[in-house]
Amino acid sequence: MGKLVSQAEASRIVRARQRRGQTVVFTNGCFDIIHRGHVEYLARAKKLGDVLMIGLNSDQSVKRLKGKGRPLLRFKDRAFILAHLDMVDYVVPFGSFTPRALIAKLLPDVLVKGGDYKIPDIVGAKEVTRSGGKVIVIPLIRGRSTSKILSAVKKL
Repeated sequence: MGKLVSQAEASRIVRARQRRGQTVVFTNGCFDIIHRGHVEYLARAKKLGDVLMIGLNSDQSVKRLKGKGRPLLRFKDRAFILAHLDMVDYVVPFGSFTPRALIAKLLPDVLVKGGDYKIPDIVGAKEVTRSGGKVIVIPLIRGRSTSKILSAVKKL
């Protein structure tokens, strides 16, 4: 089971784990509604290293990104669900529009995003690769997207 940690604590954890020779994998997102596609994505991300850390957008950040009707699930609920997934080690909140500053602070060994991204467009990719880390895009899982689920719900 994962743990909700502050950005300062996350930074200490990353350094300690790296000193022990462990690979820290980082991904981030709104996880506005958590579904099977997210769980499969996170399971794939975890296989890329020893520790999986998730940057989770605050409610205000999700609202800025997705619009006034979002998030559908509040931060406390999203963080609770993510922290209780077996593959998740740490959940780190961030309130900015992007996680660039958080990624630059953590400098994980591996930065992961979903297949709808291209590496040059991934926030934090330059910082991670400059520090010797890798950026990996995990292919989309067909039929398992938040947009598709929300579209289906709107039709009800």
